[in-house]
Amino acid sequence: MRPVKYVLAVKGLSKVYGGLRAVNGVDMLIPEGQVRALIGPNGAGKTTLVGLITGRITPSFGAVSFLDQDVSNLPAYRRISMGMGYTFQITSIFAKLSLHENVALAARRRGGSVSQMDSAVRAVLEEVGLSERIDQLAGDLSYGHQRLLEIAMGLVQKPKLLILDEPTQGLSSGEVSAFKALIRNLAGNTTVLLIEHNMDVVMAIADFITVLNFGEVLAEGTPDEIHANPAVQSAYLGGGDAGT
Repeated sequence: MRPVKYVLAVKGLSKVYGGLRAVNGVDMLIPEGQVRALIGPNGAGKTTLVGLITGRITPSFGAVSFLDQDVSNLPAYRRISMGMGYTFQITSIFAKLSLHENVALAARRRGGSVSQMDSAVRAVLEEVGLSERIDQLAGDLSYGHQRLLEIAMGLVQKPKLLILDEPTQGLSSGEVSAFKALIRNLAGNTTVLLIEHNMDVVMAIADFITVLNFGEVLAEGTPDEIHANPAVQSAYLGGGDAGT
């Protein structure tokens, strides 16, 4: 039996703002190929935690290890170059460029010939269901399609860890179904950390769930275990609050 390989290891991660601990002593291990969901009520600290993982926020305490390397003090661009990709809650596309040009710019980070990059761009746009819009200006897309374009820009870089922050926000029900199918296809080949408010999506595609509350890990487990957890029901699932 092969030993478990962890793509991301977070140990004792904390962020203090004045007297407020936005994130407090978080431990998290994400094995290779897993789809991990991070959930919790508003103000739970999810956005801060993701900022600490990606290098956009400097930790007060604790460590982040990515691919067995301590990246706690590395800036975001260094982590991206190592294979950590992520999308934001707010889209960050180039509105005046075509879909092909947007994804091609992202593809340049992984290198390759022009023909190889073109093939990769076309393949990933097909994967997210946008191949028929390849020459359309990104700014003319609906918000939901812009979200899918941003995911394509992440996927084309072949990340070792893809972090998706509220990816289904603004998607129609049909687009949500397509997104779930996309993540299922990625499962096992791409490690995914999913921050998501749509619990139907989380329960359908996550292998494992981490629940954050007041900056601390409240619970971890499979979707069935989390759904049945009384503490999670009280703090989140039963409260009718499914925000970030």
